[in-house]
Amino acid sequence: MAGASGCLFCAGPMLPRLCAGLAAGPRSLFRASAYSTALLVGSGGPSPGEVAASRRGRTSQNARNRRVVGAPRTEKMAVDQYWGNVYPTAAAFNPSSVPLPIRMGYPVKRGAPPPKEGNLELIKIPNFLHLTPPAIKKHCTALKDFCTEWPAVLDSDEKCEQHFPIEIETVDYVSAGPSVRNPKARVVTLRVKLSKLNLDDHAKKKLIKLVGERYCKDTDILTIITDRCPLRRQNYDYGIYLLTVLYHESWKTEMWENEKTEADMEEYIWDNSPSQKNALDTLLRIRAAEKTSEVTKEELLASEIVENYKTAVVALKNEGETDNNILQYKESVMKLLNLHALQ
Repeated sequence: MAGASGCLFCAGPMLPRLCAGLAAGPRSLFRASAYSTALLVGSGGPSPGEVAASRRGRTSQNARNRRVVGAPRTEKMAVDQYWGNVYPTAAAFNPSSVPLPIRMGYPVKRGAPPPKEGNLELIKIPNFLHLTPPAIKKHCTALKDFCTEWPAVLDSDEKCEQHFPIEIETVDYVSAGPSVRNPKARVVTLRVKLSKLNLDDHAKKKLIKLVGERYCKDTDILTIITDRCPLRRQNYDYGIYLLTVLYHESWKTEMWENEKTEADMEEYIWDNSPSQKNALDTLLRIRAAEKTSEVTKEELLASEIVENYKTAVVALKNEGETDNNILQYKESVMKLLNLHALQ
């Protein structure tokens, strides 16, 4: 290979010793290659001074390109600046935009809490910096064109309850957390008085039977709480749907309802009851024995003595044998039979 005129290694002017080593043998080749390799590395690399100078140049260039930190916005704000332009919408706390000495966090070494600069506690919690009184007033003024005036006829709570008997209650929560949404805010409470609904005696009793413990007899209020759906609007629609279904189902009369007896009734009914018949028969016999003027059954039922007896019997049957009910029943029976005159 060394005697060939067209040697590949002889074409390069930097490798004459390598070509000579190839002609001499393998040992000379190893020595020549090692020597030539060391020569190439030592002669081709930059010197330490050049490397240091290059690094100093890059550092000075980065320093020139670095942005100079200016003064915070709080030092440039005017005293009469409109705060709505600083916080127009809900946003995280920005220490350079709030000109207040706010501190929050655990005090270090029994000192003051950390300042607002670089304070993560102030960034984590929601704030109301965008809901200042002037900002709220400006929002209300902008929304006023899209609102309707309050009806002048609804000038009292009684009239509002008369025309709008259904009351909807929802709760909004403000809490410190990763999200401003609270799962409890989806709950919707619907209240309505049964006396405001168009129900007859049968429909009212059936609706009370259907709703169970959701109806309060003392206040005559039906309460429906919906929380099955993920959104508040969905729970509201579901509550209105339940009220509509209950109203229409209460007006239906099934075939088995016509077969109900007195023992199946939800409460004691005075009209056409054995107690009413016995009281009328007793009074008619007393009047016949005393030979007084004849009195009709309608007049006897409308008398005060029979009304007191009716109230006592109904309370005793529906509410149970309490001390007050028993005492009231005793007084009504004595007046009905005119036993006070014998004492």
